[in-house]
Amino acid sequence: MTGLLATIRREISRLCGRRIYFWTMIIVPVACSLYFLSLLNEGLPLKSPSAIVDLDHTSMSRQAVRSLQAMELIDICEKANSFHEAMAMVDRGEIYGFFYIPDGFQKDAISGRTPTLSYYSNMAYFVPGTLSFKGFKTLAVSTSGSIVKAELVSVGVGSNTANAILQPMAVQDHQIGNPWTNYSIYLSNSFLPGLVELMVMLVTSFSICREIKEGTSVEWLRTAGGSIWTAVVGKLIPQAVIFSVVGIFVQSLMFGYLHFPLNGSVWTMMLAMVLMVVASQWLAVLFCSVFVNLRMAVASSSLTAILAFSIAAFSFPVTSMYGGIAAFSYILPVRYYFLIYIDQALNGIPLFYSRWYFMALLLFPLLCGAFLWHLKKMCLKPVYVP
Repeated sequence: MTGLLATIRREISRLCGRRIYFWTMIIVPVACSLYFLSLLNEGLPLKSPSAIVDLDHTSMSRQAVRSLQAMELIDICEKANSFHEAMAMVDRGEIYGFFYIPDGFQKDAISGRTPTLSYYSNMAYFVPGTLSFKGFKTLAVSTSGSIVKAELVSVGVGSNTANAILQPMAVQDHQIGNPWTNYSIYLSNSFLPGLVELMVMLVTSFSICREIKEGTSVEWLRTAGGSIWTAVVGKLIPQAVIFSVVGIFVQSLMFGYLHFPLNGSVWTMMLAMVLMVVASQWLAVLFCSVFVNLRMAVASSSLTAILAFSIAAFSFPVTSMYGGIAAFSYILPVRYYFLIYIDQALNGIPLFYSRWYFMALLLFPLLCGAFLWHLKKMCLKPVYVP
């Protein structure tokens, strides 16, 4: 039998014949998703281990220490007797920062001299260092405001007037899309689709170039009736179904079980996942058609998918990238999935405004399929180059 159905049956048989497909297509993405989502289950890292260096030992310095201990982001787990002792704790990795209150702090504040509060954060560990910096800065600003207010009141300024001078404008902070400041809402919806894209491209490159390596590409084409399009589509359909189911399962964990924001239609996000899987497959087909070598195709697919974590604008905007790097981001399927996620899940805008992103994903099979003639040529005379 020849044709599309025969090619699909042949591919299903090959997928069931090696355990590597089961691990790379199901176990790895599902296990990584469960691990990553459980790791960020709290949403925001809290209680960054920190220390306090109080050389003043007065009522004002003790009030500052109590304020630090009451903060949600900081855990005052150590008390150091000197700057060098606290810095040694930072070097050993016991704490991520410390707050330094010098000797004579209260005396200088009461006498009108300018007291100095210092805080140190270890930014080599970005997240805990940033959290400790935020907590320390909040305390330093509030303490400074309290001292200035006390000075104004002492010279006869009313309490309400002093408050108006210190804060003439009230600021309201509304965090659109993620008001909980939940890191998992941002990171999981960018990292996990990128992981799915990585596994899709690796499996696609491996399964196609393996035909040439093992010399079975002639039989593969014969089963497809001599059509390279039928051969490739028949090989990709079973993989696309499996990866789409895995991707939708990951989405169900995020939007269903963990209740991540989903202001648009769940069917739209499911469609975006399916199209991202198909587009990633055809991008891998392009590498197979150009290199026709297992090692080069797999390496190119993995390198491209890994770079997507940095270049697809998950953590750095495309508009601020260098021109060549910014242009490269638009050949990554996961980039368009991320834009659809922002429009549909976070903002919930009409589907009409995301139409170009869906069209971009649909163009990948057409553009990448233009190089299939070279793949067919090599499949007819398979020569494996290590």
